[in-house]
Order: sequence, then structure tokens, then C-alpha cells
Amino acid sequence: MDVVQFNAARGVERKVSWLNPLTLIFYAVHVAALGVFFFPFSWKWVLLAAALYVGRMFVVTAGYHRYFSHRTFTLDRVSQFLLAFLAQTSGQKGVLWWAANHREHHRHSDQETDHHSPIRDGFFWSHVGWIISQYYDSYDPKQIPDFHKYPELRFLDRFHYLCPVTLAAAITLIWGWPGLFWGFFLSTVILYHGTFTINSLCHVWGSRRFPTTDTSRNNFWLALITMGEGWHNNHHWYQHSCRQGIRWYEVDMTWYGLKALSFIGIVRNMRPFRHAPEVPAPQPQPEPAPAAP
Repeated sequence: MDVVQFNAARGVERKVSWLNPLTLIFYAVHVAALGVFFFPFSWKWVLLAAALYVGRMFVVTAGYHRYFSHRTFTLDRVSQFLLAFLAQTSGQKGVLWWAANHREHHRHSDQETDHHSPIRDGFFWSHVGWIISQYYDSYDPKQIPDFHKYPELRFLDRFHYLCPVTLAAAITLIWGWPGLFWGFFLSTVILYHGTFTINSLCHVWGSRRFPTTDTSRNNFWLALITMGEGWHNNHHWYQHSCRQGIRWYEVDMTWYGLKALSFIGIVRNMRPFRHAPEVPAPQPQPEPAPAAP
């Protein structure tokens, strides 16, 4: 679908595309996750699934979200490519698609044209419905010109399925069929829904510290399962901060990981949190003219 059709579709964008080819793959991954019941239980498979969940959740929030969507830190070009590749092993479509749509969400958060507002469209649509709607299969490159200019990122974005397939093949070669079903399919399904809770729950469940123009909320439990993304009201107050858990007790594992990478020079220029919007400094006023005698 081209960009013109995509934009014109806003009037009917709430329609779910149940038999979209990408939607069928989404269903298949969920069904394949049930394959774990066909193998003897072992804690090593649980650990494998957990490790691939945590590792990929980190690259989703650090890569898709904090880097490509909001540019909260800088990387060299090789690291940028590797982060994009690793993030796409999550099976959440292409890096440019993800970031462009997320930027659109911030422009229209909880408004009529927000892609996934639970306040306006309910839990199902905001959690998964918008993803399986064909009206969001495309995006406007003008939404993400800073990264669309890189040909290697355009290649990854276009052939995004190569990244999860590569991961699945590597897991199968190393751990066999049980590793594939536990480490890839089950882990991917849990990763899907862990990520999606930020869209569907973090605007209805939690507390509000900052008076944002939307209904974003902070939620400790969602921050735990998403490695810091649950501090959503903080994020919507100042979206360009690399750190989302701004108090000492607000656990933000992605921030800790990025801080560690900054010590060895991979991550640079981490943008700090600002507690108030930037306000231009007051300009000096001209002296009043003397009164006429």
C-alpha cells in the first residue's frame, strides 16, 4: 500500500484485517508456541526463553524506542545497524516502520488520529488490533527522514522477516527443536504482549506525576516486564530523555544497560531528563520613552 492510500485510510483505520498475510504469520507464531507442550519440561528451556525475552526486550526498548524513535543517544553507523538487526529479531516488523509509527503516536497521543489509544478505541485495538490492521502496513518516509536516508536501514526494514528467521535458524542449530519452540516461538509471543502492554495499559493503569496532554501513566509492574518502559508518564512529559525511570526507586533496566555501554564508548551523548518543558529565556524589554514635557 502506498503512502497516499495509507493517509486516505484514516477514516476507516479502525478495521481489523483478519486475513492479512502478516496477520496470518502473527497467528502462526502464537500457535507454534504451543509446541513447548510436545517436549519434556526442563529448566534449561525456561532459562533459554527468559534470556531471549530479556535480551530482545532490551534491544526493542533501547533500539526501536529510545534510539530510532526518539534519538535519545548516539551510535556509530555499524552499531546502529547491529542494533536495528537485533531489534528486528523481535518480529515486530521493520525498524523504520516501528519508529515512524511511534513518532506518529506521540504527535497525536490519545487524539482521534492516534494509532492505538485505549481511551478512544479500547483494549483490544490498542493492544493488538492496530498491528493486524492492513492500514498500518506502510508509513510515510517523511516521518523518519533522519534514519530513512541510510540504505542499510531501508534494506533491513524492507526485509525485516530475515532477522527473526536468522535467529530461529541459529537457535535450532544450537539447541534443536525444543530450543526453537521455547527459545524462539514462546519467547517471541511473550515479548509481543510484554511490549504491547505499554500501548494498551499504560494509558489506563498507574499514576500520573506530570500534567501531560494525554492520559499516559507510570506503572511499576509494567516497568519491570518491559525493562523501564512502564514509566510512561515520565516519558510522555519529556520523550527525548534516555532515562525514563527518573527517581532512584523507578527501576529502568534499559537505562542501566545503556549506561554500561556508554562506559565502553559504544553509546554516546545520552540525553538527560528535563523536569519542565524548555522555555525560551525572557528577552530584555526596551526602556520606555520619556514622557513629553
